[in-house]
Amino acid sequence: MTPGYVVRRFGVLVLVVFLATTVNFIIPRLTPGDPIEQKLSQLVATSGGQIGDVTAMVESYRKRFGLDQPWHVQYVNYWIALARLDLGFSLENFPERVSDAIAAALPWTVGLLGLSTLIAFGIGSLLGGLLAWPRTPPGARAAIPLLMLLSAVPYFLLGIILVFLLAIKVKLFPAGGGYPFGAILRFDLATGVGIVHHAALPALSIILAGIGTWALGMRGMMISVLGEDYITLAEAKGLSERRIFLWYGLRNALLPQVTTLALTLGHVVSGAILVEVIFSYPGVGLKLYHAILAKDYFLIQGIVLLLIVSIAVTMFIMDLIYPLIDPRIAYRRR
Repeated sequence: MTPGYVVRRFGVLVLVVFLATTVNFIIPRLTPGDPIEQKLSQLVATSGGQIGDVTAMVESYRKRFGLDQPWHVQYVNYWIALARLDLGFSLENFPERVSDAIAAALPWTVGLLGLSTLIAFGIGSLLGGLLAWPRTPPGARAAIPLLMLLSAVPYFLLGIILVFLLAIKVKLFPAGGGYPFGAILRFDLATGVGIVHHAALPALSIILAGIGTWALGMRGMMISVLGEDYITLAEAKGLSERRIFLWYGLRNALLPQVTTLALTLGHVVSGAILVEVIFSYPGVGLKLYHAILAKDYFLIQGIVLLLIVSIAVTMFIMDLIYPLIDPRIAYRRR
């Protein structure tokens, strides 16, 4: 690995993060309405008008959060705060800090989506490879497309169907939440079982919707490598079918799938918003949904910034480890 390559890729990483963060700063401020005025109006409605001079309070809170300043001043202050790793306060749940809100929700989302995505990737890639492999048993070849049909169904729609069937009709799983109601979270077996029980339905909806997508992608890549000379050579050497399939076919067809997996895992931190909303799962996606409804600028910016950095860093890491997956890729320019 040459130092010049690493420097170039890191420069691209910094540029992408800078441009995306700038867009992330601008877009929430283009939405109509004032979040401070909206929040105080809700307080007035719930208090029966006994809250005082709302206009003065709006101006006071706008000044407190720096929203009374011109955009360019807010932009400079935003970068200064980021340099100090300060994401600010949540407008909706003041005085909660954005970093604390994200830290509380992130483990739930990473645990749910990370594990679900890896399971769907593993099962889907294997099924896609078997679907393209000419020596797959006919029975398995007929059953695999049934699972692939699920890729046409959105995961949130699958979530609604699973709630109706397995939570309302059969009552095998809870309909929502991340842990049993009233439970105190501890590092023990009972807490772990409760969390897994509540995560089963949202995880199942993500896995069932993802298997078909991964299988279709893997099938196309597998077909493209079946005619390669190294497959023919492996067969001529008398290697076992399992070894040819796994080490010569599946491994060489896996690189594009790994690229897609890296992008998908980069999106994990944003959460499966609709799934988390349907199941009231306490993850980052549910936080982002409520922040958008409340026009909570700083929480939206914090969650989207986390998404930007995670995707950029994931792609940077993938650029560095590609040659370890496929030796045909080199770092040097010709």
